[in-house]
Amino acid sequence: MSLAIFDLDNTLLGGDSDYLWGQFLVEKGIVDRIRYEEANAQFYADYRNGTLDIAAFLEFALSPLADHEIDALHAWRAAFIDEKIRPILLPAAAALIEKHRAQGDVPIIITATNRFVTEPIAELYGIEHLIATTPEFENGRYTGRFTGTPCFREGKVQRLEAWLAENRYDIAASWFYSDSHNDLPLLSLVRFPVAVDPDETLETHAVRNGWPVISLRNGRCPEIHARLLQERHQALRIK
Repeated sequence: MSLAIFDLDNTLLGGDSDYLWGQFLVEKGIVDRIRYEEANAQFYADYRNGTLDIAAFLEFALSPLADHEIDALHAWRAAFIDEKIRPILLPAAAALIEKHRAQGDVPIIITATNRFVTEPIAELYGIEHLIATTPEFENGRYTGRFTGTPCFREGKVQRLEAWLAENRYDIAASWFYSDSHNDLPLLSLVRFPVAVDPDETLETHAVRNGWPVISLRNGRCPEIHARLLQERHQALRIK
């Protein structure tokens, strides 16, 4: 059984959930506005430029989880989902997920954004399988540290390979959708890579290599991609 693998931020969402969670914490006065907002913006710029220090970012991003009780965190997360995430859910993304399901693929989200933030977002899209950076949780509280390999760049490949070792799916005939050049290691591994509203570096790479380039925001060639998806599934069945 093949997988339809999706990056989350700026792919299935019309924005970045990690960055928006930081902005939400600032707006609610949960973190210091000046220090946190400046650092959040710089880390986001580093991510887009391909220079992100993932360990330093996670130390920053996970520290608010360690500073507060779990009940407060859950209440804030619920408000965050309603205020920041629901408005950037993409109907075309939901339709694409269902298209893959109808053709027998299993959808999975793989994201560098931590599981605390992303788990309810995966649920909104009805996706059971989520591979995400994992915050450490001990004695009823988050510690501010992470466990295992951060799910970023080559780490996404490592995390997916570990997941595949425990689950019976076929990566050889799978799809991966992403917006970011940071995902080139995984895009280069799957049989059907697709650039979704890509950054400039990824779009250049995709065009050079003949990968589909689609938009889930403005409808740029979704019909063409739907036909391509169907044609490739038919080719796989013939083989």
